[in-house]
Amino acid sequence: MSKELEFHQKVERSISKKFRKGIWNPFVTAVKNYELIKPNDKIAVCMSGGKDSMLMAKLMQMLQRYSEIPFELVYLVMDPGYSEENRKKIEHNAKLLDIPVTVFESDIFAVADSTDRTPCYLCARMRRGCLYSKARELGCNKIALGHHFSDVIETTVMAMFYGAQLQAMLPKLHSTNFPGMELIRPMYCVHEEDIIAWRDYNGLEFLRCACRLTERAAVDESESKRLETKLLIKELKKKNPTIEKSIFKSIHAVCLDTFPGYKTGGKTYSFLDGYDE
Repeated sequence: MSKELEFHQKVERSISKKFRKGIWNPFVTAVKNYELIKPNDKIAVCMSGGKDSMLMAKLMQMLQRYSEIPFELVYLVMDPGYSEENRKKIEHNAKLLDIPVTVFESDIFAVADSTDRTPCYLCARMRRGCLYSKARELGCNKIALGHHFSDVIETTVMAMFYGAQLQAMLPKLHSTNFPGMELIRPMYCVHEEDIIAWRDYNGLEFLRCACRLTERAAVDESESKRLETKLLIKELKKKNPTIEKSIFKSIHAVCLDTFPGYKTGGKTYSFLDGYDE
């Protein structure tokens, strides 16, 4: 008589079996193709309590277990001023998924709430800095964030439509403010619809927005534009189901020879620079 699996084991089985094609394989593909993990890395897996970062934590945990490459993980949760209910929700889900989290506190919500600028913008910048700082304190050389394939597509479209620039989201990048630290995005190839399907299949409930500022502040313009972009892409997919894949492939095959201008290394260049040579 076989022993009944514990809940976290059932979740892991769903990833390796039912969602192998939609989640596990794209996750492993991103890690390998973009060389996100190297021997002896110590990675801070940053968890906000939402579906994306919680799934990422479980994927990284499973990868560490199966990988031939030796690396360490720290599951990092920053409490920027969550309500007691939201704090408990994060800790409950982490325990449910058998993820040993390290929680540290900051006063980011309080600081962001006192600014005249858009609180969401300031909060995002401060959160990133706090995560880098704590990760370095713990001896990590990388932080992992839960951005996924859909984030990449939406960011690319938003930059063009609202930022007047062709700009994508890299699968990894070196920190400019924390020398020796690197940011990686292991779910770069995982679609959001598959993350949602995994969450619902396992009956999991994660935080959506744990920010206590949004209840009083106007909706951040960047978030409203992201929702607008998300809905636009959803509408376009009805006529062209492969549109997201096309956008994704396009950022991997940029032909600079066809652009009248471009930026690299902080400098702006024009096609006229070498036109008559």
